[in-house]
Amino acid sequence: MPSGSDTTAEAAPTGPDADRPGQRTTGSAATPPTEGAEGAEGAEGGDAVGGRDPVGGGDAAEGRKPVGGGDAVGGRDAAEGGESGATGAAASGAAAAASETASAASGCASASSAGGRRPGRLRRLGLLARREARRSALAAVSGLALGLAFPPFGVWPLSLVAVAALALLTHGRTARQGAWTGFAFGVPFFLLLLKWLSVVGWDAVVGLSIIEAAFLALMGAGLALVSRLPVPALWPLWTACLWVAEEWARDRVPFGGFPWGRLAFANTGSPYTPLAALGGAPLVTFGVALTGGALAGAALTLWRLRGAGGFSPRRALPAAGAVAVAAAVTAAGFAVPIPTAADDSVDIAVVQGNVQQPGMDFLGRPMMILDNHAKATLNLAKDIKAGRIAKPDLVIWPENASDLDPFQYREAYARIDEAVKSIGVPVLVGALVDHPTKQGYVENQGIVWDPKRGPGASYTKQHPVPFGEYVPFRQELSKIITRLQRVPRDFYPGDHTGVLNVGPARLGDVICFEVAYDEIVRDTVNAGARAIVVQTNNATYGRSGQPEQQLVMSRLRAIEHGRPVITAATSGISAVVSPDGTIEQRTKEFTQDVLTARIPLRDGKTLADRVGATPEWVLAMVGVLSCAAAIMIGRRGRTDKKGQ
Repeated sequence: MPSGSDTTAEAAPTGPDADRPGQRTTGSAATPPTEGAEGAEGAEGGDAVGGRDPVGGGDAAEGRKPVGGGDAVGGRDAAEGGESGATGAAASGAAAAASETASAASGCASASSAGGRRPGRLRRLGLLARREARRSALAAVSGLALGLAFPPFGVWPLSLVAVAALALLTHGRTARQGAWTGFAFGVPFFLLLLKWLSVVGWDAVVGLSIIEAAFLALMGAGLALVSRLPVPALWPLWTACLWVAEEWARDRVPFGGFPWGRLAFANTGSPYTPLAALGGAPLVTFGVALTGGALAGAALTLWRLRGAGGFSPRRALPAAGAVAVAAAVTAAGFAVPIPTAADDSVDIAVVQGNVQQPGMDFLGRPMMILDNHAKATLNLAKDIKAGRIAKPDLVIWPENASDLDPFQYREAYARIDEAVKSIGVPVLVGALVDHPTKQGYVENQGIVWDPKRGPGASYTKQHPVPFGEYVPFRQELSKIITRLQRVPRDFYPGDHTGVLNVGPARLGDVICFEVAYDEIVRDTVNAGARAIVVQTNNATYGRSGQPEQQLVMSRLRAIEHGRPVITAATSGISAVVSPDGTIEQRTKEFTQDVLTARIPLRDGKTLADRVGATPEWVLAMVGVLSCAAAIMIGRRGRTDKKGQ
């Protein structure tokens, strides 16, 4: 018991009797029997309307604070150590009794009250984990459900279910409890989503999953805060804005961010996809999260009706309104026009040369990958000469199609030049090139190679992948993680967009993971690209689901910018995506193949191109400000109570 508390004989008993189910406080005017019953459920969290919460947690939305939940905006949890003596003296007898009961139920009364000392940080974390075990298990299952919404599974409706589940699991909780729930949701989600990274090592999968899950922990805290705001009907809006804010942060930090796992990328073939033409990927995420939040609001309302006098049409109106909002947002995508009219067209060929094997050692012997792409191009030239295939206007090779720097190795230069001259049209060649002035650095480039003039304009990848194409803090980390020595040289970032004139077409080149970053693709289109090319090398992660995850990003970008997207991969998946997001052609993985197609060239811009990142910033700021409002309201409420 906290020292200095004014607990009387009517307080909840301590000792063995405190653990008995149904133990109540009796004979107290300050604590009626019904409130004592609520207090006995405090460790699990009593529902504000007398029933159990659908996720087993306290609900403070109706005004009653759950016993185990601390203050409404993330204050100290009674079961995690109690309050100080001065605070205990100021509390009412009912609050003191409830605090004592919760401490006894968690088996830590002595630790929390002896000498008024709080348990250590690790012990408090352990207590939180034990008390939240059931909720954490539900959160983990929900996180796995979200992982199944992404390729290679692609069950996109599960993204709505996962959003709704996390909203319910954090509703009415403290910020600390919400953060724990968000983390329990995030770790299994990213473990499933990023399992393709196991080719590097499962420690990499776990480490990156924990880092990314930390962002979902922050969002979980925010979801708990905003669930206590006035006007419950706006709860789904705050929920959706917080999802956008979480993705905004995760897309940018650390080391330039890692956008994998955005709700938009799980919904590239759903009714929400067309929203990308209005506000890009963030608006798709917002639409999905708003729908999920609305469904959560409807479920919560219906659950409360079970313990509040039963069902009636009048009481069910809020639930009906929430379902109507969810339906309206879902249907909104069908009303969004997707511009596809072509200003011009061009015939292309995409060469997939293949690699020796999947995994970290996909390169094989020197010149092997280059030779594969040169042979495939020479065979294409033979088919053209024989009249079996029409001659294209340009040819696209993937990232790293030349595994040797053609400007340093004559044999590499000669092999590329031979293939380009045989086809007789410009070829966009992916190659690794030594930096011309910074010794020890390499550039990941797309080079326009003309059959008459040879190599010309080029684009250098602007966003190298940390720990894959460069090593942050190399000198320190390489001593600890010897595996980092497999990245012998750092890639140097480019400083301009990849708009290149390749024959008659003005293409926008983005390389590999850059397709996941909104600003890189958007800047390329706004700089004048009439079609988008994604040169990629996914051989390291072949047959792991990663190529499918990257391909759906191409689908989203096509709709977002109203441009065809051509993906050229060394080992697959190469594809041609039309401006409406339809995959017109695709290759199988680890096969040598050539795609030929006529693609539209477009000059018009979508609304998403014009407004840029504005919708994302606005929605993210609304989410952050809603959390700030919840904190201020909670503090004002505590101040008012102290004043009384």
